[in-house]
Amino acid sequence: MLDNQQKIAVSAEQLEVIESALHTQSKILNVQAEAGGNAARQRLNEVKGLLAQLSQQKPAATSKRCTRGALGWLKARSLG
Repeated sequence: MLDNQQKIAVSAEQLEVIESALHTQSKILNVQAEAGGNAARQRLNEVKGLLAQLSQQKPAATSKRCTRGALGWLKARSLG
């Protein structure tokens, strides 16, 4: 069996842009599919499958936002 997969280096920020674009494409294809586009329905299923793969492979979200928010709150309290 041949391995047709290729690996590319993508930063976390680039991955977010790609994922956002795929979500937008999914919305567009959904409208087209509801209007009766069979090709759009097939492409929509492909995009949804890719989004599912991306979400499975995405690293777990870190609590950076919470930490920054808490530190900002503590800093504001110490200044007040």
